[in-house]
Amino acid sequence: MNQVVDRVRKEELARAKKEGKEELVELTNCKQRFILLKNKNKLTEKQKVYLDRLYEINRPIYEAMLLKESFLEVYTYSKVEGAKECLENWIAQALSSGLKAFIELGYKFEEKMPYILNWFTKKISSAISEGFNNKIKRLKRMAYGYKDINYFRLKIHQHCGLLNPRLKTINAT
Repeated sequence: MNQVVDRVRKEELARAKKEGKEELVELTNCKQRFILLKNKNKLTEKQKVYLDRLYEINRPIYEAMLLKESFLEVYTYSKVEGAKECLENWIAQALSSGLKAFIELGYKFEEKMPYILNWFTKKISSAISEGFNNKIKRLKRMAYGYKDINYFRLKIHQHCGLLNPRLKTINAT
């Protein structure tokens, strides 16, 4: 979702540069983009003022932020039926928004709806395995000095929590 909001920001930045709108260029530049990606509840007062001004002068970014925030409502439901209805409403909003990035995302979500709704039936996430995979990828990039595959496996076990050298083991004296 943040990538799509950032795409809208980049499009608006390019349009503002082309049209010579200096205030909008200043408000949408790379230094300020993290305010758009930040959770609205965690903004400082200065960031809130900045965001309010941006909303006043740029309707597409305002709509992108509203769509981003309304999508989070899907995860407030505990039952599949409610989540499905909310997701369908969000997709309809995205498709009618007129924002190219959100229209594309709406079609993707429409395609992937069964997978998204699966969370509400099983409450199982792949986050842990994705985290392990990222740790292994990082280790692989650092592994140029490892002499054999067994040492690499040992490091994987160590970094993924299967082998913690700080814990006392049964065989240790």
